[in-house]
Amino acid sequence: MSGGLLRIDSPAAPLPIANIDTDQLLPKQFLTTLERTGLGDGLLFDMRFDEQGAERAEFVLNRPPFRQAQILITGPNLGCGSSREHAPWALLDFGIRCVIASSFGDIFRTNCIKNGILPIVLPESAVDVLLAEAVSGKAFQIDLASQSVAAPSGAAFRFDLDAGAKRRLMQGLDDIALTLKFLPAIEAFERRPKASG
Repeated sequence: MSGGLLRIDSPAAPLPIANIDTDQLLPKQFLTTLERTGLGDGLLFDMRFDEQGAERAEFVLNRPPFRQAQILITGPNLGCGSSREHAPWALLDFGIRCVIASSFGDIFRTNCIKNGILPIVLPESAVDVLLAEAVSGKAFQIDLASQSVAAPSGAAFRFDLDAGAKRRLMQGLDDIALTLKFLPAIEAFERRPKASG
């Protein structure tokens, strides 16, 4: 997992499409690896590239400054469909550290948190404001400690996030790192005499 997430200052790539499923986020031909690197090349592949494999110049992630955006703003129900963890791996490998939508597929949202990506749920009206401002290419500010998103104009929105998810993201903890925090207790338990019979 990448390092802890405290603050993001970045343009936000606007992608106002509803129901982008995990197969669109990372098509099946990219699922042949268990490596987390290199998957960014397949992110939203059918939207980013034409049938000959050339970049579609009009697609948002192929244009500066959005090519380097760390924030992606989409329509509702992002990450619906199958539970493939490769989808957040592809986002992270591309450089996306935060996704904003009015709703997410439940498993996708959980997989984002486990992999160091902040999924922000805001009302659709707030997402519409952010999408309109994102086209400018100016930097947004996301502060995880205060759970706030500030648009370039200064318009700000607070988002909810449970304490466990917030701690994982801020400390950069994946499932293994979270378990290792309990290593002394685990080792003490392993040293206890086994009951006979």
